[in-house]
This record gives sequence, structure tokens and C-alpha cells, in this order.
Amino acid sequence: MAYIDDADLDARLRTRLDPLEFGLGWGDPPPFGDYDLNPHFRPASRPILKRAAVLAPIVRRPEGFTMLLTQRTADMPTHAGQIAFPGGRIQAEDDGPVGAALRETFEEVGVEPRFVTPLGALAPYETVTGYAVAPIVAYVDPGFTLRPDPREVADVFETPLSFLMNPANHERHERDWQGQTRAYYVMPFENRFIWGATAGMIKRLYERLYL
Repeated sequence: MAYIDDADLDARLRTRLDPLEFGLGWGDPPPFGDYDLNPHFRPASRPILKRAAVLAPIVRRPEGFTMLLTQRTADMPTHAGQIAFPGGRIQAEDDGPVGAALRETFEEVGVEPRFVTPLGALAPYETVTGYAVAPIVAYVDPGFTLRPDPREVADVFETPLSFLMNPANHERHERDWQGQTRAYYVMPFENRFIWGATAGMIKRLYERLYL
């Protein structure tokens, strides 16, 4: 799938995602996550997962849709230097996962909520760091001004959605970690490596839209 028709993609985004008001499965273990490829790493007793939300921002560029991504700073306590969606923990004052995703996106990269149109959600994604992350898929209209928070964000960039939705670019890699082999998805784009939970959520979005 080297080419994506934006009209077809729009129809899929509006009909194949979970509704925003859906419960997002908080009462159950997340059905997807880092353990999908690594069941041998799953703890014997499931910890209480911290709730978080990310925005999967699709920028409607006239020349083709893109996805806005960030690179975390090298001194972050977790996932340092990794490619990520803007997002974070859901706070008590947030209006659920959608409110948290919008707030975090504004705080991290400066995109104001008035440019964002949430479309739907994916089921929560469990990370090995103990989070249940709700991905909120949204359109972002061009015209926003980026103001990255230097404490959290080293860079902000856009990747063509046609690249991310091409299964040929969903590489499965392995490496040794704590004496065991861990598998993970990698989507190498130019000089960047989208991997880990972010690549897993993008893979899940592709499967929801096209399989």
C-alpha cells in the first residue's frame, strides 16, 4: 500500500474507530500492548496500571495527510529519546482521555485544541512501564504554531501517513534485554526510528483501518 486515497482514509477513520464516549475498556486488562510480541515478559501478577492518553494527530496537509510525532528529550525518566505521540497521565481535572490528550498536546508541543478534531479511539495499550494508554485519533488542521516544551520534547516532525499505513514498513526486530529476547515493531523513516509502544499503536491503527 504505497498510496492512500485521503477520501477513502477519511471514510475509514470516521467508521472504524471506537466512539470517543466509549468506556475505553478501563475496567478490563488492555487487549493490546507491549506483551503481544513478548508474552514471556508479562508479570505473573498484573500490577495496577496507571491511566494515560495520547493524541494520534493526523495533519490534513493539502499534499497528503501526515502524522505529527515528537522525540522525547534524552534525560526523561522513561522512554528517553524515543519517538512518541504527545500525551501523558490522565489527571483528575481532565475530561477523560480526550481531555488529557488535548491538554498534553498543548503543553508538550503548543498545538491549541481549536485546531484539533477528535475522531475516535483505539482500545487502551499496555506498556511494560505500567501504563494503560488510550490512543485518541484526531485530525489537526494546518495553521497551528509549534511551541515544544524543551523539558520534554527534543523535536517535533511529521511523517507521511502513506508511509505509516504501509505494512511493508512495519518491521519486526529483536534484541536481548535482561537475558531474554524481546521483539518489537520498528518503522524506520529517513534518519528516525519509530519503535516500541508508538509503533505498536500505529500498527494497531493500520489493522483497525485496513484489515
